[in-house]
Parts: sequence; C-alpha cells; structure tokens
Amino acid sequence: MGGKNNHRARLEKDLEDMMDRDWRHFRARLVAQEAHENEQAEQGQQQQPRASSANAQDEKQSKQEKFGNLFAAIFNNKDHDDASIFDGDAVGGARSENLIPETCEDPFVSKEEIPVLMQPKVTVDKHRWAHPLDHIEPGCVLVANEKLGGVFHQTVVLVIEHNDVTGSTGIVINRPLEGNLNKVASETESNVDLSLKLAFNASPVTYGGPVMQEEYSILHGYGEVEGATKIAPGIFVGGSEELMSEVRKHNMRCDHALFVKGHAAWVPNQLTREVSKGVWYPASVSKDFILRYAGAPVNENDNSSDLWADILSCMGGRYKEIAERNSKNGDRRMMP
Repeated sequence: MGGKNNHRARLEKDLEDMMDRDWRHFRARLVAQEAHENEQAEQGQQQQPRASSANAQDEKQSKQEKFGNLFAAIFNNKDHDDASIFDGDAVGGARSENLIPETCEDPFVSKEEIPVLMQPKVTVDKHRWAHPLDHIEPGCVLVANEKLGGVFHQTVVLVIEHNDVTGSTGIVINRPLEGNLNKVASETESNVDLSLKLAFNASPVTYGGPVMQEEYSILHGYGEVEGATKIAPGIFVGGSEELMSEVRKHNMRCDHALFVKGHAAWVPNQLTREVSKGVWYPASVSKDFILRYAGAPVNENDNSSDLWADILSCMGGRYKEIAERNSKNGDRRMMP
C-alpha cells in the first residue's frame, strides 16, 4: 500500500493538536477579539462626548509629530555602524523600544516582557467556540433556521464539499439513531459488510440526510489514514477499512467513530441560494462540536442532548435568543 501508515497519520494529527495548528481556532480568536474591540468602542462613544474640532486637530498634530520622530530616528541613527545593521536592530525603525505598546503605563518595562503585554485581551475555549460565517466552506456547519421543517428540522449539517459549479454535499451530525451500527445496518438496507459491522459493533449511527440511505460514511478524529479525507483540522471522513484494523489492534475505540447513514446534496448554486434566503446559518465551530457523537469530550458547560441549541447559544447574540426560544426536543427524536 503506497499511502501513509496509520501510526503516522495518528501521530501527525496528535502533533497538530499539540502545536495548536487549527487555523479555524486562530480565526475564532480574531473574530472574538474584533467583537471585543467593537464593544469597547461602542461603550466609549456612549460614555464620552464627541471630541471638539480643536481636540481632533491636536490629536492629528500629535500623530504627525510621532511619525516625524519615528522617521527622524530612522534616518539620523548614528548608534550603529554598517556592520551592525545585519543584527536586525534599527532596520525599518525596528528598535526594541519601539515594540513596547504605547498603552503601557510602566516606564521600566523591558523587551522581555513585551510578549506578555501583547497577549490578546480575549480568550477562546478550544473545546467550545462557534461564530457565524458570511460564506460557505468545507468543514463549516449549516445550522438549520428555526423555521425550517421536514427532515432537516433543527439539524446541524457538516459541509463536506462546496462548489458553485459542481454542487455541494454534507452530512447531518446531530440525529443519532436508536441502536449501534450492527443493529441499524442489519435491520435496514445497507452497504456495510459483516466484518465492518462486527468491528464497529458499538459505534453510534446518525441519520446523515435523505440521499442514498443505503450508503454509510464514517466521521472521526483519528487521523488522515488511507481512504480518509481531511475536512478540517482534526476532522476526517472515510478510511473505514484502515480504522477497522486500528480498532482490532485496540488503537482506537469503536465509539470514537460515527457512522453516517445517507447524506445531503445540493445542485450547483442551490446551497448558496438557500443560505441567502436564510434557510441555514453558516458557522465555523470547534472540532469537539463536530465530533460530539464521535467520542469528543463533553463537560458541564455543554448542552449534551441538543447540539443545534448548543452551537447557537455559543454563537451568542441573536442566535442565543433563537436557541432559548425554540429548543425543546433535543437531538434524539423521532424522524419525520
């Protein structure tokens, strides 16, 4: 077999987690920081009267003097000879003292303390974060509008592929069915062979969507083994044959794999049109939200029985209000 071995796939995933290489988590921190700054700006405008034109002029002059001094320091720097320029100090005005934030009130702060001063003002819980998106991307989720009925009522759909030319596919991740894989796949038409059913006997199953109900896919956080596709950092679909080998070797718990029965599909431009009409709330959410039914940890802050409401609540603002007004049935419910 030419692909990477399962051990390496797992190791790469673990290293990615240890190094916090999830760019989506980084974006979530930026979104939270921006929201915090906007909130502070709004509070400042409400609490303080608008500055007079004279004060505005003084502020403008102060900024001009600051930039003037900066450029003067660059062009009049006599402290370094030609050889020392390559140590990086003073290049582009990058003297260490210039890195100290202007808001710092400590006149004795050292450059070693700068990283502490520049830490973000807000933190984002790696286990539990969610924020709205103004676009659709693979790895994001579609949270159903509270008015949407039918089989997608209060569902959370993980987007697997999205392309305005070829169409989009996704899987519902918050409709766990009664029974394990062996029971569900044995009692309904399925393409799951006996060896897979026996190896993943205790694995949970979710209704994935109305398309091709006999087809099963596997959602997990094990790693990008042969046959698996990385949807987002730490989130993978496929690779059931390789994972079956890992379960048999006791390297993976079978309840850390979620089998998905069927999927959702949209023709070109259909999903974009549905989002524009408000049918779905696109959101970027934590890995643990997506893997809620695939072995992700759950704590006391989570609404463990209602992923739809949990994500909306975490998004805050009007989304939290929607969850509070409409959540009642939870994830485990009779299908329409």
